[in-house]
Amino acid sequence: MNSLVNDDIKKYFRQSLIILSLSLLCISCGNPNNSIKDHLVFRYNEHKNIGSLDPAFAKDNADIWATNQLFNGLVQMDEQLKVQPCIAKQWTISEDGTTYRFALRNDVTFHKHQLFGKDSTRTVTAGDFEFSLGRLTDKTLASPGSFTMNRVDHVKAVNDTLLEIKLKQAFPAFLGLLTMKYCSVVPQEIVEQYANDFRAHPIGTGPFRFKRWEENLKLVFRRNDDYFETDSVGNKLPYLEAVSITFLPDKQSEFLQFAQGNIDFVSGLDASYKDEILTATGDLRQQYAGAVNMIRGPYLNTEYLAFYMDSDVSEMQSQVLRKAVNYGFDKQKMMTYLRNGIGIPATGGFIPKGLPGYDAHIGYSFQPEKAKQLVEQFKDETGNTQPEITITTTGNYLSFCEYIQRELQKIGILVNVDVIPAATLKDAKANGKLDLFRASWVADYPDAENYLSLYYSKNFAPNGPNYTHFKNEQFDDLYQRSFSVTDTKQRESLYRKMDSLVMSQTPVVPLFYDEVVRFTRKEVSGLGINPINLLDLKRVRKTD
Repeated sequence: MNSLVNDDIKKYFRQSLIILSLSLLCISCGNPNNSIKDHLVFRYNEHKNIGSLDPAFAKDNADIWATNQLFNGLVQMDEQLKVQPCIAKQWTISEDGTTYRFALRNDVTFHKHQLFGKDSTRTVTAGDFEFSLGRLTDKTLASPGSFTMNRVDHVKAVNDTLLEIKLKQAFPAFLGLLTMKYCSVVPQEIVEQYANDFRAHPIGTGPFRFKRWEENLKLVFRRNDDYFETDSVGNKLPYLEAVSITFLPDKQSEFLQFAQGNIDFVSGLDASYKDEILTATGDLRQQYAGAVNMIRGPYLNTEYLAFYMDSDVSEMQSQVLRKAVNYGFDKQKMMTYLRNGIGIPATGGFIPKGLPGYDAHIGYSFQPEKAKQLVEQFKDETGNTQPEITITTTGNYLSFCEYIQRELQKIGILVNVDVIPAATLKDAKANGKLDLFRASWVADYPDAENYLSLYYSKNFAPNGPNYTHFKNEQFDDLYQRSFSVTDTKQRESLYRKMDSLVMSQTPVVPLFYDEVVRFTRKEVSGLGINPINLLDLKRVRKTD
């Protein structure tokens, strides 16, 4: 595959590869894992490093991917974002939606550790979940996952195999929250033994167990031979013997390692290599097609422009002009030229494709003539003969904003683009200092309520995520009503009504719904894909 990588990339990274090779050589010296056949080891790179292997701190993708191999919770998501059993084999929900009772499996054991005594392990009980979930609320721990317990009144182990969770008020998305890695089960005696250092001595129940971590160099997991899940025909999971993670610091050198066959998987499409591997229409280039598979699907991330509704600027106050902006540029063309066709043009609502509640028919398509008519209507109504807007963005989205700038000027809107640092933009949008800004919203948990919370009037920034200061009594009523609806289909119908209402008032301009893009070597199978971009390796196989 060396010949497939262009000479500029090879030359630029030759020095870093020499350093990497020396580092890996040192790491492998005396390593008993070297006896494992290559086709039983899954290798990937984590360019952002890993901060902790304690699931209570699994905030970023890097930490979530690693902890997902080591830990389990009560429930888990399938690839269609449906909640499925995990350590809880079944559950019931009270009629008022506030009391959850989980019946646990009795065959799940923790990874082996000498502190467990004679058998070096023990069975997971409801008491372990009472400890683990209660731990998230410990202010001295300061877990970023504490919000998952905000609506919880109490967690109680009724007996070893029955757990009760009582909510303060109904919250239908609660099961989705419980699928987050924060809510994984951990053994109290091991956590108390290691205290803060549990981050580097993780003991869980997952398909792989912790083996070795040389921070910023290499992380190794080995197969958990006692893992409780099986495949559809009863074969024990996982299929792999080990997982090996390296920490090259940038995406371009990561891609070079992938192209050379030294790692098995790359996630995402970085500007440094997107044109190397993909055509302008998003297909694999011919030179990679024989050795690489591409998997793509919806990702729960909406990229958008947001208007500040409390602005005293006439262009921001005008629903007519906001609609003109929504109609005024070709999103499909934008995705083709700026993202090699990766990403779904947002012609639906704010809820992204791939999430129940998404509606493809409530948004705005490219209609330049209609946009021009709306601009003229704005001029007639306001007396403003030269409408002007300023889009504030960060440098990495400048190309998108410049594209929108060129297109909107064709319909009669003068557009300025202001580029500021990400930290400055974050503070400014929270405090109502920007009239129009680019933003994105990635789901904290896989329920559309997470997206609609951005338009609830009691969530005004800076105390909540309503950065636009959108306010609508009908929306607020529907939003509150959705919490008492436990029927999934009825709740999805409410979500669609709310999203449609938001789009009709145009506080935002959805740009695109992101996609998960994964590249794997041909030897890899069973990886799959999901809208939360969770890395699940328990069903992955590699061939010789």
